[in-house]
Amino acid sequence: MSCTLRKPALEDAVELAALHVACWKQAYSGLLPEGFFDADHLQQRIGMWRRILGDPNPGFHLALACNEDGELIGFSFAAACSQDAVDVPEGIERQLYNLYLLNDHHGSGAGQQLIDAVLGDQPAMLWVAEQNPRAIAFYKRNGFEFDGQAVQDPTAPLITDVRMVRLPELA
Repeated sequence: MSCTLRKPALEDAVELAALHVACWKQAYSGLLPEGFFDADHLQQRIGMWRRILGDPNPGFHLALACNEDGELIGFSFAAACSQDAVDVPEGIERQLYNLYLLNDHHGSGAGQQLIDAVLGDQPAMLWVAEQNPRAIAFYKRNGFEFDGQAVQDPTAPLITDVRMVRLPELA
């Protein structure tokens, strides 16, 4: 399976939100409470993506992966670390906020293209579900390691998010 990457535009918000929800359903349905994907969930994602895609912030790095028919199959988003991030290691200024790929495209190389497009080999941090060993292995192959930080989301009590960091290379 081949894919191409492109930059998103504001008019991609609805399709991107639907992809975001579909990827979450594939990855986390068994770990999320009944009713998590209610009618408002997609609308909240559409609003979120409209805000992000409508923001001209030059620090936002986004990429969409499309199949040979031009349909969205994955996406990635990186930007400056969250203002409420605590104990961020020296030299890390970027955070990978999203990298999702439909299950049918795992192992295709699209995930690698997506992370390369928004981070390259820059130092960064990210949060990943501790219950997602496939994603953890992918991030480890890309130089990320656990740093001991973990959080629980009260809306998803069965998911523990753990922080991984890729430290700057020592000169």
